[in-house]
Amino acid sequence: MAGAAGPRAAPGAAGGDGDDSLYPIAVLIDELRNEDVQPPLESLATVEETVVRDKAVESLRQISQEHTPVALEAHFVPLVKRLASGDWFTSRTSACGLFSVCYPRASNAVKAEIRQHFRSLCSDDTPMVRRAAASKLGEFAKVLELDSVKTEIVPLFTNLASDEQDSVRLLAVEACVSIAQLLSQDDLEALVIPILRQAAEDKSWRVRYMVADKFSELQKAVGPKITLNDLIPAFQSLLKDCEAEVRAAAAHKVKELCENLPTEGREAIIVNQILPYIKELVSDTNQHVKSALASVIMGLSTILGKENTIEHLLPLFLAQLKDECPEVRLNIISNLDCVNEVIGIRQLSQSLLPAIVELAEDAKWRVRLAIIEYMPLLAGQLGVEFFDEKLNSLCMAWLVDHVYAIREAATNNLMKLVQKFGTEWAQNTIVPKVLVMANDPNYLHRMTTLFCINALSEACGQEITTKQMLPIVLKMAGDQVANVRFNVAKSLQKIGPILDTDALQGKVKPVLQKLGQDEDMDVKYFAQEAISVVAQRLRKLDVLVKDREEPRIPGADKNLFLIPRGPGEDTGKGPACQLHVNTRDTLAQLEIAELVHFLQSRE
Repeated sequence: MAGAAGPRAAPGAAGGDGDDSLYPIAVLIDELRNEDVQPPLESLATVEETVVRDKAVESLRQISQEHTPVALEAHFVPLVKRLASGDWFTSRTSACGLFSVCYPRASNAVKAEIRQHFRSLCSDDTPMVRRAAASKLGEFAKVLELDSVKTEIVPLFTNLASDEQDSVRLLAVEACVSIAQLLSQDDLEALVIPILRQAAEDKSWRVRYMVADKFSELQKAVGPKITLNDLIPAFQSLLKDCEAEVRAAAAHKVKELCENLPTEGREAIIVNQILPYIKELVSDTNQHVKSALASVIMGLSTILGKENTIEHLLPLFLAQLKDECPEVRLNIISNLDCVNEVIGIRQLSQSLLPAIVELAEDAKWRVRLAIIEYMPLLAGQLGVEFFDEKLNSLCMAWLVDHVYAIREAATNNLMKLVQKFGTEWAQNTIVPKVLVMANDPNYLHRMTTLFCINALSEACGQEITTKQMLPIVLKMAGDQVANVRFNVAKSLQKIGPILDTDALQGKVKPVLQKLGQDEDMDVKYFAQEAISVVAQRLRKLDVLVKDREEPRIPGADKNLFLIPRGPGEDTGKGPACQLHVNTRDTLAQLEIAELVHFLQSRE
């Protein structure tokens, strides 16, 4: 092609107007055209932008898997060495993520070189490089021979865990999990546990936080013996830490720690060595610590059993149900199922009710929303009698809350309660109270009535919907507020599939036709949509009725067959053939009804 640029276009040729700023882009495009994709990735692995470097390293890691061992040593390992010895810290940080993918398939001589480069990066002058090396230390340890782990990785781990930068030390804690999985119990006690104890008492709260956050993983890695001798004392100190963030992180791990203890003697260990510290956290000055504990403490009941739960945990649960912080009370209530399985919820009922009432009336609407979502669970555990006596009024009060999200959640809550307690309960307890709201002076509350009917109609069934709910919906079609009227149209569209032909034809259709002539455009629009859905429903019902009345032809296909009309039988108002459907096959009937409608429309 005439005038085409060579492999590397001159600066003036980068753009038609000679814009030199486009030259780097032209160079990059040329590099990307190269069959060897590693050079551009090597360049991208050295750029300043962290996201770009990480993506380049990720791509290089994938490419390394496509190399043969020979090609790996010839092309990929030299690339890693160049990055590891680069002048800029960015290239050296990128190199840290590539050692583990090339090491396993390298020759012994090359492996030694790779380990040497990694050792150099672990002691790099730049903290960012040491951080990158510490973050990959565990990953690199997994692909090394056991002797190399003991002689090289453990000393590196020890140095990084004592680094002057806390950001490096906390990443060494992460590496400890991987290293601990590779060593024997004796090696662990001699080489790793002293460093772990040191990290649990580190002067930086961020390092102690990391120990607390990784505690369950550390516990599994070191095994039960070291856990009992070394980790439990460390955990006790973390539960009493001076920093609230550390105490909260440790509190989150209480249940997992107890679950992972050896089954033999577990209850005694928890009661004697863990619970005394938990009792102090129940009255902690920081609400995040108390909330973290409340989210897991109920799970201890299944571990400790009925007697220990009643004796040791129940007083803590009751205290937390009275806590001034709503998140604490909410976390206890959200995990009641754990206690219900062990001792039954009646033990908590007297303290539970005041806590629920306070949460239901909390000034923060998100707290009110959260307790609504747990109401069906509470209802199932407390039983219908307790619910009707103590909690029913709360559920109805939420329907008139000033926040829409609360009213919406309360509506869905009623539907779940009906599914749990049955239609008879709904008919006697819920439906009358909902329908009374149709006369509320606040139009938002009248609209909530419609939303409730939409949600309850399917759960309550055709009879209750037709006899009790439909008349109220039809009456509200004359509401003065347009928002209410177009929601009437939407409600009729929603409950239409539940109603029978007489109700649709005689009651719903006339009201929708009247709303279809409404002066408000929104009312008219939703009414016309509803008319279309109701008409479709009527056609389906009509087809089903006709199918029941038409005689069967012996020997015909039991699912579907066509009978062509004879001469003179075609009235000009229907398809050229009649359809017969097995009335038991509802899905097929509905599909055929659609086909009949299509054929009629074509004529």
